[in-house]
Amino acid sequence: MKLTRTLRRIGLILLVGAFSPTAALWGAQLEAWEYWLQQDPSSTVQVDHGDWQRLLSQYVSEHQDGINRVAYGNFDQAGKAALNRYLAQLSAIEPTKLNRQQQLAYWINLYNAQTVKVVLDHPSKASIRSMGPFFAFGPWDEAYLNVEGKAVTLNDIEHRILRPIWTDHRLHFVLNCASIGCPNLSRQAYTAENVERRLAEAETAFLQHPRAITIKADNSLQLSGLFDWYLTDFATDGDALLTYLATHRRDLEHLLSRLQRPYGLSIDYVYDWDLNKNTQ
Repeated sequence: MKLTRTLRRIGLILLVGAFSPTAALWGAQLEAWEYWLQQDPSSTVQVDHGDWQRLLSQYVSEHQDGINRVAYGNFDQAGKAALNRYLAQLSAIEPTKLNRQQQLAYWINLYNAQTVKVVLDHPSKASIRSMGPFFAFGPWDEAYLNVEGKAVTLNDIEHRILRPIWTDHRLHFVLNCASIGCPNLSRQAYTAENVERRLAEAETAFLQHPRAITIKADNSLQLSGLFDWYLTDFATDGDALLTYLATHRRDLEHLLSRLQRPYGLSIDYVYDWDLNKNTQ
């Protein structure tokens, strides 16, 4: 059975050209994990993200190029213990007993914290794509977590919980895959109180950055691979995607007539998988 899953995974990756760690397996078959649809709207339980906030403040830094870096190499035993404690704390919580806003912050923080844990467990690797088991394209299908007695992978959190339940394209701007091309790992932990504001801020920040949208000297366009892999999360088609992007980037407006049909000038999609590590 395990061999069959491995062979199926290899076939899917080869089929789509191995561009995305997750779109290859989930992009075309997005479906909510029914169990996690449960919530308690009346719940007043507050999840404590203090340990995660302290780690973000200590190890994540903002750089002049607008890309946040993580000082993975500076994590000492105390830092690693704090991260493990935080992940254990979240795993012990029953998210189905929380209200929706608490759940949203819970799953985003859990995804990002587990991603940092993956990198720390593979100190010799230069890209998260190399941090999975043999024949795997990255770590996203590994069941690192156990929540309410259920084995949960990073792919589960993103593609079976967050995306189908919340149907919010801005989630792509707050989930970090430990790569330069990815939207920033925020230096602020998400909470029920700040998550809506932080989603909006993350969208604005990423779309203003060259790794999201670059207009070249010849007026051709370079976009993040996120907009290729998850097109339907952002718009109904390529033309609508460009219209959406132009609402955040006024410098795109004069190019729309050239980029959209019937002209349809080519657009390059790029993604930098180098680790978002602080080398200073």
